[in-house]
Amino acid sequence: MSGRGRRNLHIEAYRHRVVVDPKYAEKTWKILEHAIHEIYNNNASGLSFEQLYRNAYNMVLHKFGEKLYSGLVTTMTSHLIELGKSIESAQGGLFLEEMNRTWTDHNKALQMIRDILMYMDRTFVPSMHKTPVYELGLNLWRDNIIRSSNIHIRLQSTLLDLVRLERCGEVINRGLMRNIIKMLMDLGPSVYEEDFEIPFLSVSADFYRVESQQFIECCDCGEYLKRSETRLNEEIERVSHYLDPKSESKITNVIKNEMVQGHMHSLVCMDNSGLVNMIVDDKYEDLTRMYKLFKRVANGLDLIRDVMTSHIRETGKQLVTDPEKLKDPVEFVQRLLDEKDKLDRIINLAFNNDKTFQNALNSSFEYFINLNPRSPEFISLFVDEKLRKGLKGVSEEDLENLLDKVMMLFRYLQEKDVFEKYYKQHLAKRLLSGKTMSDDAERSLIVKLKTECGYQFTSKLEGMFTDMRTSRDTMQGFYAAMGAEIADGPTLTVQVLTTGSWPTQPSPNCNLPLDILGVCEKFKTYYLGTHTGRRLSWQINMGTADLKATFGNGQKHELNVSTYQMCVLMLFNNADSWTYKDIEQATEIPASDLKRSLQSLACVEGKNVLRKEPMSKDIDKNDIFFFNGKFSSKFYKVKIGTVVAQKESEPEKQETRQRVEEDRKPQIEAAIVRVMKSRRTLDHNNVVAEVTKQLQSRFLPNPVVIKKRIESLIEREFLERDEVDRKMYRYLA
Repeated sequence: MSGRGRRNLHIEAYRHRVVVDPKYAEKTWKILEHAIHEIYNNNASGLSFEQLYRNAYNMVLHKFGEKLYSGLVTTMTSHLIELGKSIESAQGGLFLEEMNRTWTDHNKALQMIRDILMYMDRTFVPSMHKTPVYELGLNLWRDNIIRSSNIHIRLQSTLLDLVRLERCGEVINRGLMRNIIKMLMDLGPSVYEEDFEIPFLSVSADFYRVESQQFIECCDCGEYLKRSETRLNEEIERVSHYLDPKSESKITNVIKNEMVQGHMHSLVCMDNSGLVNMIVDDKYEDLTRMYKLFKRVANGLDLIRDVMTSHIRETGKQLVTDPEKLKDPVEFVQRLLDEKDKLDRIINLAFNNDKTFQNALNSSFEYFINLNPRSPEFISLFVDEKLRKGLKGVSEEDLENLLDKVMMLFRYLQEKDVFEKYYKQHLAKRLLSGKTMSDDAERSLIVKLKTECGYQFTSKLEGMFTDMRTSRDTMQGFYAAMGAEIADGPTLTVQVLTTGSWPTQPSPNCNLPLDILGVCEKFKTYYLGTHTGRRLSWQINMGTADLKATFGNGQKHELNVSTYQMCVLMLFNNADSWTYKDIEQATEIPASDLKRSLQSLACVEGKNVLRKEPMSKDIDKNDIFFFNGKFSSKFYKVKIGTVVAQKESEPEKQETRQRVEEDRKPQIEAAIVRVMKSRRTLDHNNVVAEVTKQLQSRFLPNPVVIKKRIESLIEREFLERDEVDRKMYRYLA
């Protein structure tokens, strides 16, 4: 096809002119206006919504959207003005009911009007940046009803008055309140906040400020907290029933500020009912309320914790420094355990097992337990009492719980090596006298100590149990080898103790009866013959004996006594009376031990196999002792214990302390060498800090002692001072 034959086509626009009735917009609007009136008058059942929608559609299509929109605003405004008059005329309780009714009707009308004008909402409103129909209706309601001069203040005061009445115990229509408050929320967050929430919070603050002052003047601490908690729960419930959920944190803040924060110190320190009284009287419910309420306040828990800590420290200080309470070590430790149990229950039940409170409790106990230098000794004595005779009928679970509690006190000790020293002495006495109630309990405690402090702490304790097992085997061998030679003599049981494992004891002189001495010599010959390179030293003061005795009326008894008591009693086979001086000369028992032995034999009612003249509780050097032929007992076996001071005397305490200090010296030196070997060069203050850190699990070394041990190491050329800086030390390889 050639280019010459190509033709261009043109399509012309449709030239027929659409003629619109000049009165079309006015007529159509009149129809829509009438429909809006009918809708507001609840006569919408006869309307054709399809026809009305088409009319609104055509008005927008023919560019009459502005007329339609402005007409809607005018019509709705006129209706709302009439509704406002209806609401204003309502009296008393009918005011809110009328508002709720008209609001419900307005909402229904808005939804129908929005449906009719949906096309305008979708096209004209966005393009002209107008407010959508439904939102427009809300805004007009806000401006013409809620914020009208005659309704605004009345509505606000009515709502606040109903809240006040409810707070005073009266019953209100919560459903009506919920509807009115929801109306304010539907009108927008700013309407709810400005027209209700802000004045509501302000009035609430005033109400609770006055009420809290009334409560603080007439209530004790527990009652005040109970009322405060009730008020808090009431406000939370009120929010859930008819307020905006976001108001909960704001109204609870009002309660917190007015009822708690402003009175915290007064409540905690209130006479006869404050925090300390609650702790003393175990008022768990009141303490729980205080914890929960104060937790809402900045520094509230800090205040409780500080006052509690101060109380615990003061109470504990009185406990460990009161001479009356220090007389019985077992009761002393039991009081500590009871106090710890009591406070643990409070923290667990009332303070939600708060770790910061638990830490405060631990630091307080550590503080006051170490105020008493005898705490390590007393805790060991407590264990000795329980493991010696105090656990009859106790289940394994209860036993474990008791040992765990003892270990808790042990952790608080700063001088754990002092406890070790006493515990070793007490364990030795229990094992050698056969008075331990449970080997399993003994081993369980040693395992706990080992877990806490390491193998080095318990190695010697475990060695003591090993010696006891070895001794049983040794005695079997002795009787197997020499049974015929000693068949007619007294039965001997010997415990062979390794010197390094057992607490060192002096070996005082004592003249044993000849037949006992003979058996002992035979055992010594046997043992040294089977073990080369060893040396035996008799610890007579740690032994026991069973004697068969016949009294004046022919009554026979078996007496369980100490070795010293045996030596005394066997003298009376040769004479009926002995003076104190004669007994002392014949036995050569140390004076202090002899007096205790005689006191047990002659002065204890029911155990007095001897009698003395003159009769008194104390032993004098001029006393005369007689065999008590009139002694009787309903038991065949009579156990006569030695009267001993449960606590160490002052000289004994000083001696133990000196031994502890001597034992610490090599440990401090070893720590210094470890530190210097790893650091090579270090100044004095850092050496002290590092050594203290290493040793604090066993004891807190004195900086003065550390300095002396450093001087000793310098003299022995383990360390040297820097020539320029004399506070700087250098390790010598």
